Amino acid sequence: MSIQTLKKKLFNPSEIHISEGTVYAVLITMGVSHLLNDTIQSVIPAMYPIVKDNYGFTFAQIGLITLFFQLASSIVQPIVGIYADKRPHPYSLTFGMWLTLFGLILLAYANNFLLIVLSVTILGLGSSVFHPEASRVAQMASGGKKSLAQSIFQVGGNAGSAIGPLLAAWLILPYGQHAVSWVGVIAVIAAVILFEVGRWYSAKLTYMKQHPKSMQCAAINYSRRKKYGAMTILVVLMFSKYIYTSCMTNYFTFFLMEKFDLSVQNAQYCLFAYLAAMAVGTLAGGMFGDKFGRKYVILGSIFGAAPFALILPYVSLGWTIFIAIMAGLIISSAFSSILVYATDLYPKKVGMISGLFFGLMYGLAGVGSAFFGWLADRTSIEFIFHVSTLLPLLGIVATFLPNPQKRLTINN
Repeated sequence: MSIQTLKKKLFNPSEIHISEGTVYAVLITMGVSHLLNDTIQSVIPAMYPIVKDNYGFTFAQIGLITLFFQLASSIVQPIVGIYADKRPHPYSLTFGMWLTLFGLILLAYANNFLLIVLSVTILGLGSSVFHPEASRVAQMASGGKKSLAQSIFQVGGNAGSAIGPLLAAWLILPYGQHAVSWVGVIAVIAAVILFEVGRWYSAKLTYMKQHPKSMQCAAINYSRRKKYGAMTILVVLMFSKYIYTSCMTNYFTFFLMEKFDLSVQNAQYCLFAYLAAMAVGTLAGGMFGDKFGRKYVILGSIFGAAPFALILPYVSLGWTIFIAIMAGLIISSAFSSILVYATDLYPKKVGMISGLFFGLMYGLAGVGSAFFGWLADRTSIEFIFHVSTLLPLLGIVATFLPNPQKRLTINN
């Protein structure tokens, strides 16, 4: 078989059947891809207790590692999204995963602070290529069930984040930092899956060019000022949600170890329980968003988590774990509704909006991690949990969001 024939078989999407309905096979595949991607990314915070002990890092340095990882992702994601809106590249998803693989290998053998920062920055760049385009693919396969599609995609990411602490407990803690390179197998599997997704994506783009009516999308008939107001509220909600969850994700293990004298391994299991609850909440939030309205899911998610967050620092170990699970379950249900709400405001800029909000997610998490690390060095781990638990109260601003699902029109 010649190289030209092989290329034609691999990259020719003409044999792929395209449907305008909800393509669950693609959505589930994207969820699995997101699981694999975020499993890799979640290795970073799961390694913090190890590298802190090995290299004597302060909490501020731990926060800076997260900041560089998150900023690399947050700054580049909107740029990738804007470019992809104009010139979609179906196989860019595979490229992003190979970049992630390179960052993983470097992280496995990094032996000082600067090399670790460089490796996590490369991992952040790989993530920045993945999220905007993957989110667009999920929306293209949604068949109109946008919140459900985004939640299936996002639940994979949450599940991957939950697996990270288990990888640390089962693989990295027993075998050391070099074992991170073994996680590269996950990146290779993800790259192969994303290549197949790229073939469907390419076929879908061809179909949409041949059937322009299929590109019509629901737009919210609001004035520019009202759209800007809604976007501002969404950004405040993102701030509340992700600054709080950055504290939980990066410092919950340290909190449990300091307050209840848990071992690193047992603290990782507790973090897994919190992150697994977030995965379940994400899926439920998508289903509720399509059924009951995205505004109400957003309000109930962030503000609804406030009572649990507020009492978490004051209870016993058993109650702490239970309350953390409840807080994670509730607060995680918002993101798919926030993202779909925003893309409905600007339906022709899905890549840009997805990149912006995924970038905000990573950027705010990085800023939150750096801030709480700095604060923990100057006060204590317990103190930062007293501060962070106030953040879900900002969820009350969701009451000022317009209810867009009453005013959808067809944008020609």
